[in-house]
Amino acid sequence: MRGKERVLEAVEKGEVGGKAATSDVERISEILSYPIARMIVSTVSDRYLVGRYALGEAMLLEKRLLEDTEQNLSTISEELGVQLEREDKDYLIHFTTFLTATSTIRAKEWKLVNQEVFKGEVKVSRDRLARILRQMLFDKISSELPLEVNDDILETFGEAGKQLSRMLQSKRKEFTSGDMGPVDDASFPPCMKTILTMIRNGENVPHTARFAITAFLHALGMDSEAIIKSFSTAPDFDPSKSEYQVKHIVGEISGTEYTPPECSTMKSYGICYSPDSVCEGDWMTHPLKYYRWKRRKGKSSGKRPPHPDKALKGGDVGGKDKEDKKDVKKGKRDR
Repeated sequence: MRGKERVLEAVEKGEVGGKAATSDVERISEILSYPIARMIVSTVSDRYLVGRYALGEAMLLEKRLLEDTEQNLSTISEELGVQLEREDKDYLIHFTTFLTATSTIRAKEWKLVNQEVFKGEVKVSRDRLARILRQMLFDKISSELPLEVNDDILETFGEAGKQLSRMLQSKRKEFTSGDMGPVDDASFPPCMKTILTMIRNGENVPHTARFAITAFLHALGMDSEAIIKSFSTAPDFDPSKSEYQVKHIVGEISGTEYTPPECSTMKSYGICYSPDSVCEGDWMTHPLKYYRWKRRKGKSSGKRPPHPDKALKGGDVGGKDKEDKKDVKKGKRDR
């Protein structure tokens, strides 16, 4: 079943693989597989699955947009509510559309102040337009799912949903902490250091980043009260709001313990901040992998992790990591 295959590819690889349709039957099958995949995802009703599936479809869209004809690009843009104008090899989109689609991207080159703007229109290349449309499809799918499903849909796709649930459980176990000992903020990956610093500085942190740091700290063994306390120094700290959000992510309210996003997802969300040389290794696929490797490296060099009472309290959260190429090679051997 192609619909089920789409969802499995999204969960396992973070991208739905495009199928080359050579006949009318194959083309119809590919078209119908999209609504079927949405129904399968809806039978599980898991926010992690929704996000993972939305990302997979969005990545496929971006890939196709970079290969498709000009007509297809214009058609898809219109379907996603983006009005386009052509200017030589580039495109013009309204600045509000640009701001909405790039709100989670912190790279300087994406800031509105660094764009060419004329009469409220922002000039973007084809590559950038594809990236913007990818984000808009991700947001659209994320907001639409899960759908309400009836008994007939559950009976038809329930078994596929159960297989997905088992797969999700397996992935969550893969990235749970086990006995990691006291939290060692010096071993945090750069993305998590940056997010925590931004929160404490009262900066406007995307929801995806707040989710990531909360799930990350929970995976390290911190309970909800400790996580909330680590955010309490932020100028805009709201105790009741933070308590609800944190307890939902750690499973005290939702009943589901969410795991931190993988590196590929962090990049897609635009929250892979300040990657260092360790992050560049092919083996580095998850923030918890970074943390575990860094902890092992610290222990082998005789360095002690900080005392539990000092963890996350004034440590060098915003400090720059100084790994060299030898560290990356060593990390590959430690896989």
